[in-house]
Amino acid sequence: MTIPIEPQRPQLMQNDPFSKPGYTDNFYDAVGGHDTFVKLIDVFYDGVATDPLLRPMYPEEDLAPAKRRFLMFLEQYWGGPTTYGEERGHPRLRMRHMPFKVTPEAKDRWLSHMRKAVDALELPPLYEGTLWDYMERAALSMVNSPSAP
Repeated sequence: MTIPIEPQRPQLMQNDPFSKPGYTDNFYDAVGGHDTFVKLIDVFYDGVATDPLLRPMYPEEDLAPAKRRFLMFLEQYWGGPTTYGEERGHPRLRMRHMPFKVTPEAKDRWLSHMRKAVDALELPPLYEGTLWDYMERAALSMVNSPSAP
């Protein structure tokens, strides 16, 4: 039995996965895979690198190891390669962030840099909203200290 190939549809909007041949039920692939997540991480850490509140939470001189860990985590979470789990095991996000005072102000600053990064991706609204919803919930769950007096 031969399955007919559908003709390619005109692209309706930038990064529209339904205009491309082959449907995917994987968020990672639907938003552009590795290149999309690399861009997200690069734009995010460009902001963190110069942020006086957040930068001290990254004890390594070079942000490259933090970028790699976050990239691996997000890729695995959204359906990409499972490198994070293979190298680091279960994420245990709250436990891994406990050594740092994550205040509501730090959360807001983190979200500010992440907002710029998500916006830089120019994703279709459904994907942008899905990604942003996760980032907001994740950031809120990391708060472990009250605001400074």
